[in-house]
Amino acid sequence: MKALVPTGDLDSLVRYDDVAAPCPKPDEALVAVEAFSVNRGEFFLLARPREGWRPGKDIAGTVVRAADNGTGPGVGERVVAHPASAGWAEKAAVPTSSLAVLPGSMTAVTAAALPLAGLTALRLMRRIGGVLGKRILITGASGGVGHYFVELAAASGAEVTAVSASPERGLRLTELGAADVVHDVAEATGPFDVVLESVGGGSAPKALLKTAKRGTFIWFGQASRQPATFSFFDFFAGPESARLHHFHYADSDVADGTDLATLVRLTATGRLHPEIGRETDWADTATVLADLRDRRIRGKAVLRVEPAPTSGADRTATHAA
Repeated sequence: MKALVPTGDLDSLVRYDDVAAPCPKPDEALVAVEAFSVNRGEFFLLARPREGWRPGKDIAGTVVRAADNGTGPGVGERVVAHPASAGWAEKAAVPTSSLAVLPGSMTAVTAAALPLAGLTALRLMRRIGGVLGKRILITGASGGVGHYFVELAAASGAEVTAVSASPERGLRLTELGAADVVHDVAEATGPFDVVLESVGGGSAPKALLKTAKRGTFIWFGQASRQPATFSFFDFFAGPESARLHHFHYADSDVADGTDLATLVRLTATGRLHPEIGRETDWADTATVLADLRDRRIRGKAVLRVEPAPTSGADRTATHAA
């Protein structure tokens, strides 16, 4: 079957190749992939790929072989899935605990935008606990996680301030319920009961200073790839006795499939709106990765898995335009 594999070349990170079809474990279903979405974290992994690793964590498609142990959806059911890797392919094996069935009204493109970003936003909500009446600041809000979180938190009664470098992107966050959108952390009017930081570098210490006394600072990403420096004495400038939490979306007591089912239900009932900034054929994946790196895509980028080129198994996947 065809799959996208790492090239190790920073100018064009993936190419098509012929690989063996996956052999599912007893608790895994085999999914014919119809669409997948790309995450910034995958770009960084592709820049220095591990031997034998293939990208792909957010997919949607149809079950073509049910799990041998009898769990999960049957053959022919449409699903959204969150495999550990190797989802950028014509087929993927996925544990049934990481699958959710799709309603007939939801397209594979919409569903593929849900997994990693949606799971992160949902689990950030769970980490915070009750958000009704809380003032929340979120940095790096123009990406997939930010859009989902703003909509979920605002609908649950939080007063959300979003940090977005782009006025255009900020407008959409306002439409999703943000009470305020600023273009730099320093512009946010604090203090905030909860601060969600995802940029790192100089953003993190500035965001800390916006945290209320005994508030909560949740560090869930470092998109800038720059380390952040905190001083013990910074806390006395306002966030005295604040709690600092490291957050990893995969550290969850709730199975991926269960949370994916929640995201599907919220989307199907019009309470959650995936923000898809780019939809194209998977032949364009290398270009999409570059645009994602350079922040030229708002929200999620989704690639449709259509027949791969036949002009050579090692053809580099690039934008055809």
